[in-house]
Amino acid sequence: MNEAYHVLIVEDDFRIADIHRQFIDRIEDFTVSAAVKTGKEALTFLQECEKVPDVILLDIYIPDVEGMDLFWKIRSTYKEVDIIIITAANEVKTVQESVRGGVFDYIIKPADIEWFQRTLNKYKEKRQFLASAEELTQEEIDAYVLPKSTKTNSKHLPKGIDAITLNEITMLLQPEFTEGITAVELSKQIGTSRSTARRYLEYLVSIKKIKTKLKYGTVGRPERKYYPRETYEQNE
Repeated sequence: MNEAYHVLIVEDDFRIADIHRQFIDRIEDFTVSAAVKTGKEALTFLQECEKVPDVILLDIYIPDVEGMDLFWKIRSTYKEVDIIIITAANEVKTVQESVRGGVFDYIIKPADIEWFQRTLNKYKEKRQFLASAEELTQEEIDAYVLPKSTKTNSKHLPKGIDAITLNEITMLLQPEFTEGITAVELSKQIGTSRSTARRYLEYLVSIKKIKTKLKYGTVGRPERKYYPRETYEQNE
């Protein structure tokens, strides 16, 4: 029998916390250690518990917490704990900060049981995979680091396209996170030049991951705006 993975739920709405608990109880090898309503309760639990949880389900909108403060407090003090954010917060800045902070997954509310199962089973697979290995090949590292939905083999990418940067941009361009973006806007978000941002965007257009159309302003030349395919098709 496999050892259970312990989960801490941080959610201020007791009804949603109870739903999450029921979801987790249905998934093999997972158990809920506790459910807390505030950042203070979460930190107190982590300080006093006999066993630190393996993973934390964390809402961003907690009454006594400012923005991502609780996320970073947990991340800096409990480096061995994995964090899955489950929240109504869908701002690009928050998503990007979470990705850079090493969040295991980011789920927009309301989540369903199928999504929970996928995420937690993926977590279990990665934990078991790492527990069985002492060294990793580049291919194994790629499979561990990059989500399956956006994983790209670096050997097959054109010159000037990096797999990790491409993965970050692809995540930012998910339909739930953006209604379209220009190369200038993307360059500011990922900290690159406009030409670099455009190069990645045009590559994603070429492999039919996103679409583009001209955005006409009041003055100057029209600008190309890039859309997730789903958002683009809804606006057609």
